[in-house]
Amino acid sequence: MPLIIMCGFPSSGKTVCAKKVEKYFIERFASQQKTNAVRLINDESLDISKDSYKDTRIEEKKTRASLKSAVERLISKDDIIIADGMNYIKGFRYQLYCIARAIGTPHCVIYCGTPVKIAKEWNSNRGEESYESNVFDELVSRFEEPDDRNRWDSPLFTVLYNDETIPLDNIWDSIVVKVARPPNLSTAVKPVLLLYLIYLNQYPFSFKIYYYFFFSKFMNLNMFILNEYIFFST
Repeated sequence: MPLIIMCGFPSSGKTVCAKKVEKYFIERFASQQKTNAVRLINDESLDISKDSYKDTRIEEKKTRASLKSAVERLISKDDIIIADGMNYIKGFRYQLYCIARAIGTPHCVIYCGTPVKIAKEWNSNRGEESYESNVFDELVSRFEEPDDRNRWDSPLFTVLYNDETIPLDNIWDSIVVKVARPPNLSTAVKPVLLLYLIYLNQYPFSFKIYYYFFFSKFMNLNMFILNEYIFFST
């Protein structure tokens, strides 16, 4: 079953969101009389303290290694795994994506879109469970926002801080029902390139063949559309 990767600033509401997702999946499986487990992995379950994020060179790497090891140990084609952490480094999200891909199970990323100012306010209200101010600022400065044009960040669901609803049905459909994803920027035809195709129409067939391979190789243009245009316009 799929891997759900939580992502966001420290104190941005990731765990609250993750627990809502966990509850939804448990109830959805129960309603279908399925026995699939839903496993939530976070700092609390791994017994990782906030102090671990003070040392970016050693301790913080250990926390990421602990989360990665837990995902590798628990992931399967039968259970839902929710990796509830900041997961703020895109290279680490890529590693988690590779773990899911290695066993042939889908994944998605849920990004808690909370402004830094509000996340910092929420952090200060946590008392002893809060990050120290300098640690919070350091973590925010290194945050790499997910981008759904990257295969390891897609499908991507953004949950805004002031939005009480989470697209739970869409998350279910995208990783359990496996609804086909919409084309991303690399597979969509760029309008400016259509002008090249119109311009190309005035040249002989052999010249079209040359540009067919040029565009498909270097400009990542949709092969099917190029084929339809060039060969049916001759």
